[in-house]
Amino acid sequence: MRNRPIRLAMAGGGEGSLIGPIHRMAAQLDGHYQLVAGALSSDLERARESGLRLGLPEDRAYADFRAMAEQESSRENGAEAVAVVTPNHLHHPMCMEFLGRGFDVMCDKPLSTSDEQAAELVQRVHESGRLFGVTYNYTGYPMVREAREMIREGELGELRLVMVEYVQDWLSLPLERKGHRQAEWRMDPKRAGKGGAVGDLGSHAHSLVEFVTGRRMEKLSADLHSVVPGRILDDNALIQFQLKGEIRGHMWLSQVAVGSRNGLRLRVYGDRAGLWWSQEDPGRLHFAPLGEHPQELAAGHPSLSHAAARSCRLPPGHPEGYLEAFANLYRDMAEQFWARQLCRKPNPAAMLLPTVEDGARGVRFVHAAVASSRAGRAWIEV
Repeated sequence: MRNRPIRLAMAGGGEGSLIGPIHRMAAQLDGHYQLVAGALSSDLERARESGLRLGLPEDRAYADFRAMAEQESSRENGAEAVAVVTPNHLHHPMCMEFLGRGFDVMCDKPLSTSDEQAAELVQRVHESGRLFGVTYNYTGYPMVREAREMIREGELGELRLVMVEYVQDWLSLPLERKGHRQAEWRMDPKRAGKGGAVGDLGSHAHSLVEFVTGRRMEKLSADLHSVVPGRILDDNALIQFQLKGEIRGHMWLSQVAVGSRNGLRLRVYGDRAGLWWSQEDPGRLHFAPLGEHPQELAAGHPSLSHAAARSCRLPPGHPEGYLEAFANLYRDMAEQFWARQLCRKPNPAAMLLPTVEDGARGVRFVHAAVASSRAGRAWIEV
């Protein structure tokens, strides 16, 4: 049993951040972590102001992540884990530094902006022996984990088809040219990497497909384009793909689908049954055996698998959502942390936390999609 919260530091996530507050709420939801330090901004005054608002001592609100890594690693009560929640281009240098200093790391997706950086991080994680998670947070939903278990148990039979879409509308106007901070960095290749929608949304869709089906994506053909005139990176993508076992799939990604808020949907079809799930109605999983009436499975029901049941906190009919799914990844890492500390085996369900290898495959997916589109939708191996 754990006897105290894990001491957590955060890199990024200061005033004005979208994802930083979500990470903090998720990490602290179950009482497994306590925020003790932060390099919340590269601007010293903003870093101190953000730290003060979060109750951090002034000497533990850093403006330089390397200084935080050095000083926290030498403190008797220093941070034990770090959450990296910055724009994409900073993930690699920060994770390399924190791993090198002996911290466990939870990194926002995508893992990095190049395949070479991703491979370097995989090697560093293995050499360091530290825990490393990637916040593909949609894998934390109970009914996503239930879908995965159903497929593993063969309830769909031989898989045939996969359909996934992740569509939004928030970039239907050129917000990046109007001072919108989140849009600015997401549409800047120097900070976001090679992909726009395919990086921001596609990395989640790719992760969800591989997680639920248990099959790796082997090749793809992509059509990436920018609907908004003058936009540098893609804001819409249509992708055909093939999973191991010659399972065919289609993916639609968009940040310009007017009327769509956060429309992540997955459908998987086998020769015996099909299932489908929507992030905007996450507590339900629809299951349709061939020739039978469709069924609606609900989060919190006592018949769920161990992996799904462990991810629920409330009884049936009490909605759980985005924050709870995000928190499940932090809970998975906490379970692995205490298993290591106490020399015991972790709960098997905690091993569902996305790994550095999952993150590296996500980077390869993004770059394969970009390469395919530039080559006239040529089929590219992932």
